[in-house]
Amino acid sequence: MTLNWQQAQKVADDIAAGWGKPGAPGGAIALFDAENLRSISAGGLADLAQKRAFDGDTVVRYASVTKHIFASLVTGAASQHLGLEDRLVEHLPQLTGENGQVTVGRALDMTSGLPDVRETLSLLGLSLYNATSAAALLALLAEMGDLNYPPGSEVSYSNTGYRLVEEALKAKGVLLADLLDEQINQPLGTHFTAPETWFDVVPGLVPGYWQQNNQWLLASAGLHLSASGSVTGSVTDLCKWLQYLLGEETILNRLIATRYLTDGRPAGYGLGIAHSSVGGVKLVGHGGSHAGYKSYFLLDPQQKVGLALVANREDVASFDMALAVMAALQDQALPERGHALTPGLYVAEAGSDWLEVSASSITWLGATENLFRGEQPGEAISLSSTFPVRLQQQGGTIHGEIGLAPRRFVPVEPESATLAAIQGRWTVAEMRSELVIDGANMVMGIGPAAITATLVSLGKGRLLATAQDGPWQKRFGVQVEGDSLKLLLNRSRVVKYRR
Repeated sequence: MTLNWQQAQKVADDIAAGWGKPGAPGGAIALFDAENLRSISAGGLADLAQKRAFDGDTVVRYASVTKHIFASLVTGAASQHLGLEDRLVEHLPQLTGENGQVTVGRALDMTSGLPDVRETLSLLGLSLYNATSAAALLALLAEMGDLNYPPGSEVSYSNTGYRLVEEALKAKGVLLADLLDEQINQPLGTHFTAPETWFDVVPGLVPGYWQQNNQWLLASAGLHLSASGSVTGSVTDLCKWLQYLLGEETILNRLIATRYLTDGRPAGYGLGIAHSSVGGVKLVGHGGSHAGYKSYFLLDPQQKVGLALVANREDVASFDMALAVMAALQDQALPERGHALTPGLYVAEAGSDWLEVSASSITWLGATENLFRGEQPGEAISLSSTFPVRLQQQGGTIHGEIGLAPRRFVPVEPESATLAAIQGRWTVAEMRSELVIDGANMVMGIGPAAITATLVSLGKGRLLATAQDGPWQKRFGVQVEGDSLKLLLNRSRVVKYRR
């Protein structure tokens, strides 16, 4: 296949130019093959206070792009300490619940059922900004050992598996920062670091930004950083590593090898890396999102070419941008966005699931994904292997799969009785967490730091809560179960409050 580097760079240049408005943060997009860095397109500012331009050496947080780096180390240099078929409890004996029975492989391939720590904290009333430590979070996971679903029964994104595998290595004295230096930085001349908190001093690291009322604000987060998203570096550093992967097929093949559900069906996610495609070209890659930072990379292992994108602004649609550049490089048409589903709010016929259909996307249990027209008439699909969607309209119902698990939804029929019945105080006693429902408001947290969510009935003992947490809107389900309230997000479905 002929590669159109000139056209790909033009698309990248146009994207970068859009970041170049006065006083705005920016990013960089790099194109490369296994031997050469072909181009870097950069725009916007690395630091709004210093007015320094964003370039190929600007250091950012890679966020979840970290995952494939960590997985390469787990299956490489650290494989002498643990294996993919080991149960987590073998290395972390404090995990006495269901989570201890999850294997290392499932913890890394998004089929584990492990509730995401950050989402769980948000359902306990902690905001994005509340600081936490590694030890305290491990204790939380030991206390709350339930799973979202049986391991291997569906695909659902969670950062917790990476945190726990890192903790398993820490227990043996093996640290991610040391592995990075020994296995990657020293041989390749890269400058990756793995800070443990947002507040650690990282050489060259630029701030991340988000926009509120047309004003750019500094982003921050309190969650302890783990191997799910801690690594920092520049787009140039990332390219050096990705070029190495293109040349070292043994490592890349370990990461992209097909993983399977317990029923034998293949999942589209490997170990820290996701499968996707544009036109007829198969790609692998991964994105990252921290407050104020976005990243993405895509590789074509057959032609040994790739793209890396980093940015220090919250509003970057990183996957769409990366796919557009790779499509231009390979002269492939972008898929047609849209669907034939009827817009509106739906709920599962039984259980707690809710689904909102908009003009070009769906939101399921608080997670949003763009939809595209599938091969079958009326079929709506996603392009994400971490949020796989395949749905069809059948009269007033919607049926199909989300996360490779069967789903069926019917239109919402609101009623007022549920809201009236749950007024008052609710607690998670073991976590010392409390929420108060007053009218249509749910207040979570303490004093002036409290988060207020508005409640809307979904019928049959179910409600939809909507709150704002820093730059992110949170929408979660509330299921009444006798004298308890179960709070549900896509990534965390285990939090129960009691009257």
